[in-house]
Amino acid sequence: MRFELGNLYKTFAAGPANTIDGLTQKGKNLAFGIVVLIVAVLPLFITPFRVSLIGKYITYAIVAMALDLIWGYTGILSLGHGVFFGLGGYAFGMYLKLIASNGKLPDFMSWSGRTTLPWFWEIYEYAPGAILMVMLVPTALALILGFLTFTNRIKGVYFSILSQALALVFVTLFIGLQQYTGGTNGLTDFTYVFGLSLHSKMTKYIWYYVTLLFMVLTYLLFSWVLKSKCGRVLVAIRDGENRTRFSGYYVAQYKTFVYGLSALAVGVAGALFVPFSGIISPSEMSIGNSIDMAIWVAVGGRGTLIGAVIGAFVVNLCKTLVSENLPEIWSYFIGLLFVLVVMFLPRGLTGVYMDLKLWLGRTLEKKMGNKTDSSAVMEV
Repeated sequence: MRFELGNLYKTFAAGPANTIDGLTQKGKNLAFGIVVLIVAVLPLFITPFRVSLIGKYITYAIVAMALDLIWGYTGILSLGHGVFFGLGGYAFGMYLKLIASNGKLPDFMSWSGRTTLPWFWEIYEYAPGAILMVMLVPTALALILGFLTFTNRIKGVYFSILSQALALVFVTLFIGLQQYTGGTNGLTDFTYVFGLSLHSKMTKYIWYYVTLLFMVLTYLLFSWVLKSKCGRVLVAIRDGENRTRFSGYYVAQYKTFVYGLSALAVGVAGALFVPFSGIISPSEMSIGNSIDMAIWVAVGGRGTLIGAVIGAFVVNLCKTLVSENLPEIWSYFIGLLFVLVVMFLPRGLTGVYMDLKLWLGRTLEKKMGNKTDSSAVMEV
């Protein structure tokens, strides 16, 4: 999908005007609770295949909240978050691949001529090591990148371009290192996860609710951060970075912290995604995938968290329905959706809800005012 990065930044990241300020925290929590309730009961009415599909959407919702944390609340537009998603997925996929190999060398390594397991694969032989790397690798990369860029005051569209370059570098790297990463095909043919068969219907349901639990925990964690002093500073950075810096705050440290926290959540989401998809490949790190993540947040409405969750579910549900019925045009549909949001719905679906609520309130107030005037005339 082709687009002007400069126009994208001006439309969505130029300032606080495009964020949602009218939603109360109670309203956000209520809306999130309704979404969780709906998602929790869905497995009772859909097939196991659809359970895995909705499970993917839940991981996407975690990603959308993580991106909204840095974009909607801090003003950092990252178009390379697919890298952190892929790194978390690969870390967990390597663990699942070693289990599926039953102590033998993974098949793609044998095909590439290797006879021994690479040293950096050995930590993934055990679940604790794999879980540690799922969290450590994306977070460490984000902290290093964030420290180097934010300390040098690289921001705005320049940071967005840099994050895109990061995605391109990692996709090229993982494709080129075929004997270590599986190349274009990635890692697949998984059999078990924590002793449970991935082909079992029960495992799908267990993993579904584990993923849903992580989505709830992510929302609670981000809400807590945003209500703290740190969250208020992040919003201040979004609304006026120079003014916040002149007030005595170390802006680079705050931005590096929130970027690392966002990467951590996205890496965990990538790991949760792998058992649902059955594969992890370099395509998950692509620029296009990272742009899709931004679209989820844009459609739902940035600066709310709940808007990001709704956007992730709505966009991917529409994408699935269109691709199943009209597979030749689904990519055009996503592009059209993005253009419509840019031009007509800069505050997303959450903004539409707030506008409707405001309009209804004014309409009712006007009607009540007219009735009061009529009563006064009758009394006279």
